[in-house]
Amino acid sequence: MNNYFLHPTSIVDEGSEIGEKTKIWHFSHVLKNVTIGSNCSIGQNVVIGPNVEIGSGSKIQNNVSVYDGVEIQEDVFLGPSCVFTNVQNPRAFIERKDEFKKTIVRRGASIGANATILCGITIGKYVMVGAGAVVTKDVKDFSVVIGNPARHYKWVSKYGAILDDSLTCHLTGTEYTI
Repeated sequence: MNNYFLHPTSIVDEGSEIGEKTKIWHFSHVLKNVTIGSNCSIGQNVVIGPNVEIGSGSKIQNNVSVYDGVEIQEDVFLGPSCVFTNVQNPRAFIERKDEFKKTIVRRGASIGANATILCGITIGKYVMVGAGAVVTKDVKDFSVVIGNPARHYKWVSKYGAILDDSLTCHLTGTEYTI
């Protein structure tokens, strides 16, 4: 018996491990050799893998594909229809699976709806990527990035509060330093 929820329209391939209390919703496919931590939520029409790790507590919203080469750490939020790439110069007629670039989304980061993350990028801890942003380079911890190409906009607390010049979280009183 599974210790996770799998909607009847979804598929988990053999060789994948799904953590306790994770929920996988409508029309999603978890390919082989995927590890999904506990207490995750995988939305409708999500494809994960093969060979991908999703950290515990992560939430992947509808219409997201997490490809081989992408690592999602704990407590990450992936907004609806955000996009990951895994090859820098794809061509339909040339197989480049040996050229996959490693992309890492670190603990607590949030990626907004319809954002695009180019391959080979590291998204730092507790980063917020704005909706529709196109991330072309690494993003520092606690940064908010917006636009195309994405650029630093502000700093953000662990709890998602935009920090003013005092770098103090208005939700918790925690003081941050750059």
